[in-house]
Amino acid sequence: MSEPLALSSARGRWVLLATILGSALAGIDATVVNVALPALGESLDAEFSALQWTVSAYALTLASFILLGGTLGDRFGRRRVFVVGVVWFAVASLACGLAQDVTTLIAARAVQGVGAALLTPGSLALLQVTFRAEDRARAIGAWSGLGGVATAIGPLLGGWLVDVASWRWVFLINLPLAAVVVWVAVRHVPETHDEGADGTAVDWTGGALGALALAGLTFALIESARGTTVVVLAAAVGVAGAAAFVVRERRADYPVLPLGAFRSAQFSAVNGVTFLVYGGIGVVFFLLVVQLQEAAGFSPVAAGSALLPVTALMLVLSARSGALAARIGPRLQMAVGPVVCAGGLLLLSQVGAGDSYLRDVLPGVLVFGLGLSVMVAPLTAAALGAAPDEHAGMASGVNNAVARTGGLVAVAAIPVVAGVSDGAADGFEHALWISAAILALGAVAAALTVRNDVLGSGQPAEPEQQLSHCGVAAPPLAASCDEQGRVGRPDARSAG
Repeated sequence: MSEPLALSSARGRWVLLATILGSALAGIDATVVNVALPALGESLDAEFSALQWTVSAYALTLASFILLGGTLGDRFGRRRVFVVGVVWFAVASLACGLAQDVTTLIAARAVQGVGAALLTPGSLALLQVTFRAEDRARAIGAWSGLGGVATAIGPLLGGWLVDVASWRWVFLINLPLAAVVVWVAVRHVPETHDEGADGTAVDWTGGALGALALAGLTFALIESARGTTVVVLAAAVGVAGAAAFVVRERRADYPVLPLGAFRSAQFSAVNGVTFLVYGGIGVVFFLLVVQLQEAAGFSPVAAGSALLPVTALMLVLSARSGALAARIGPRLQMAVGPVVCAGGLLLLSQVGAGDSYLRDVLPGVLVFGLGLSVMVAPLTAAALGAAPDEHAGMASGVNNAVARTGGLVAVAAIPVVAGVSDGAADGFEHALWISAAILALGAVAAALTVRNDVLGSGQPAEPEQQLSHCGVAAPPLAASCDEQGRVGRPDARSAG
């Protein structure tokens, strides 16, 4: 590639714009659709399991292929794969917006998730390799902060579009934004690739087997109430796919999931906790906005803005939480944070007909947001620090995929177990109690298995070595990189 760019240069600002808008596409769509679910279900005459699939189909393919997406960018060119992902995402968004039945919508959402898996790893990778070392921290800080804000605004924007237009515009709004991203990327973003990956075989088989395993298990969980032979077969396919995936990744020269990383007890422990806690919180983002509309009578805009205080708390507190973990190690916050989140869910579980936001919803939202602020930065720091510095990108990708998989499995399973059937109001309280119990289990697992060596040194990290927060189903809210490309402590200019 050409010489590294300065952030102050015109081309540098164009690169930053392309990556922020690109990552915002995928981040917004992971949350904005939840607000449109009641209107969507009424318009397409969809039952609740179909609404689950509308959310899970996207999460399924995104979780399945996000590691493969990063590999493809390294191998064939990061800008090329990023642009392909954006175009893919836009075409799938058009199909979602034009869908005339829920089956078509679910299929289009699955295709949309593949596009997100292609563009999401590329947005951060482009910043890491395009900017000069002295500007990389500020560039990634701006990307993470603005990306997190964009993702938080998504549900509010979605609610407004549902109110003034139609649920279809939740998807169609992606088209002009994608067009801008493609234009800027093609004209201003330099191409880069990993020369060390030249000639290596892409692990297509591993990616396909991973997707097959998740698809089979997700189908079995969502449709389990039907008790049909198809459900049993789907579960068998999922288990067989998972076993074949493990075998394949042990033998692949360039695996999408390097299983050797899990030989580290700390890496395995942190990712186990990640799976549990992101499963617990994933159901909240799925069910709460539906419950607020269907049971409490909130408008789509009001429901979509209900969780904005969570983002505000994380923007204010995440860097401080990460700094504290750098001094004392991550274990305490990874154990306390999920318990506080669980307390917020127990408060929110009582939301019902006639409730007001300030009296009945906001207290639970604030407690939930405080718990996330305590927990997420140390958790991500521990995940990155458990791997050697040269594998920080792999560690981040694996932890991201584990988090998304935890949310996917929980959204598929918990509503079924809780008895959520025709709408969120049926079984909502039970679902949040189950989620709170899972968070409590994550807290116990953290207390018993996570060590206090944030960076793999066996000692608590110093403040200047802090690894910062990767956001909830979104771009990081605050992060930076050092000269070697490691995620590090945000400075005053880059903190979200």
